[in-house]
Amino acid sequence: MSSRANRPPMGIATQTSFENKIAYAEFLSQFENGVTTQVDASAPLLFDPKAQINASHPINRATEGTGYFDDIIYPISKAFEGARRQNYILLSGEYLGSEWVTSTGYFYGHFNQPLFGIPPSHKLAFLRFGEFHKMEFGKITETYVYLGLAELIIALGMWPLAQSQGYEGTVPGPATQDGILLQRSDPSVSRTSADLVEGMLKLLTTKDAAWRPYWDERMVWYGPGGLGSYATVDAFDAFQRPFETTFAGWGDGKEEGISGVGADCKAGDGDYAFLHGWKMITGIHVKPFLGIEPTGTRIFMRDCDWWRCANGKIIENWCMLDTLHLMLQLGRDVISEIS
Repeated sequence: MSSRANRPPMGIATQTSFENKIAYAEFLSQFENGVTTQVDASAPLLFDPKAQINASHPINRATEGTGYFDDIIYPISKAFEGARRQNYILLSGEYLGSEWVTSTGYFYGHFNQPLFGIPPSHKLAFLRFGEFHKMEFGKITETYVYLGLAELIIALGMWPLAQSQGYEGTVPGPATQDGILLQRSDPSVSRTSADLVEGMLKLLTTKDAAWRPYWDERMVWYGPGGLGSYATVDAFDAFQRPFETTFAGWGDGKEEGISGVGADCKAGDGDYAFLHGWKMITGIHVKPFLGIEPTGTRIFMRDCDWWRCANGKIIENWCMLDTLHLMLQLGRDVISEIS
């Protein structure tokens, strides 16, 4: 049995989750008129002055309190002329006594200036994002922003590593177009989604792929840059099992006596569920990965997911991974290689 089986169960959306989500959605509405002035003015109303702000490599730790705008949003707005933001999932929930809000979608615009060391294409470009914010008393106190920089580099034709076996490109939001949950979710539905996804997660890494029955046969896994996306449970299985064995002990490290690895938040909200861990997965690199021969290095993955459930099965999964941070641990500084 995987040590995942002993993890705390997912939480669900609460009344406080709903109130936080409405406040977060109001803040996000400021992006509708652009990505700069109104967002800059509104951010201090939602972010605690001492909020800890984290983002994908090469940002990693941003400026306390103001870093969400100053170190993440503003550089994107400068690099992408006419920058716009499109959200296609917005959820909230409680986990181990903490309340979280989350969203995912794309920034897009005319890529005219360098972005975090990535040369511009001078063409329309899309940058996937995923945000997770811990909220206390109506204020954001902790933030984690995932940026699909590997996906952007691949789209620009600059990726210096081996290509994945999956589809690499812009991915859609929910097929049902109902991922922006601004209403109160039914707790029983949220619990059903949470338990379904939790049951699947507990069975990852099992040799007989006991997680397969939790998925709809027509499922789609929208993976991160470098890993690619896959449609149907058979195609996903063909990717997932080899990926797990590329890193020996792939999991939370508890069996090896490693602490501090796992989810920072995970919860169900209506037909959806979400998860984020800034140190979510660990393992030792023992097989070739994206052209990199085994290094014997213990790596830690920054990982997040959003799932849509329907008819008792998981049918869509959006996954983001800080691929550039993972590559850095394996000795490849992708940003430096393409700059």
